[in-house]
Amino acid sequence: MGQTGCLLLHGFTGGAYEVNPLARYLREHTDWIISVPVLPGHGRHLRLHETNAVEWITYAEEELKRLYLYCDEVYVIGFSMGGLIATYLTIHYPVKKLVLLSAAALYINPKQIFSDMKVVMTDTLRKKLHENEWFGHYKYKLFHTPIRSAREFRRLASYVVPLLPKIRVPVFIAQGQMDGIVPPKAARFVYDRVGTYQKRLYLSKSSKHLICYGSDCDKLFYEIAFFLKQEKVPDNG
Repeated sequence: MGQTGCLLLHGFTGGAYEVNPLARYLREHTDWIISVPVLPGHGRHLRLHETNAVEWITYAEEELKRLYLYCDEVYVIGFSMGGLIATYLTIHYPVKKLVLLSAAALYINPKQIFSDMKVVMTDTLRKKLHENEWFGHYKYKLFHTPIRSAREFRRLASYVVPLLPKIRVPVFIAQGQMDGIVPPKAARFVYDRVGTYQKRLYLSKSSKHLICYGSDCDKLFYEIAFFLKQEKVPDNG
């Protein structure tokens, strides 16, 4: 067959839109088969009360198996919680390379959230809250995420994070230093724990949690594509 596949997984309470900019870039610059599934209960209209962590992993597994029907080798890219699921898949299937974007190995960055909330308060006083991108993105999620689903996410994290040393394939780890959901130190946390010497660490000074929408995303996408095409990946730690 000789075909290459790439599976991109979004985050908790998110959808394909979180990684679609990267998916478009890869479609434009490669001939790979690109798959961007939406996990059960996720997407633009959340139905998280109907699903759990096992179903999220199982659905991602089925998408990966579908790629293997057509591809000799497959890369997996995971954003936020999708990074946890991508890690699980890499350990249990013959994934060629792994890319972790804002991987939720650690979560909630109080300092950045406080900074973002100050902006929200300022915009409220100025009657410009409708123009605030951060508030517009997260307000729907705040009211449509059951506590049980948040527990499922934490359950998934507590299971997968200890498995990081089992990663043996090349890994690219990217993190925004302005991330208010996953603290920036999470990138180094993951980098130090993955069990491979072929690993790269990419830190964006300007990006928040949605790293695929950062001001330097074109450079990030180029680096990811370069990493995936490389025969051997040098350790840049």
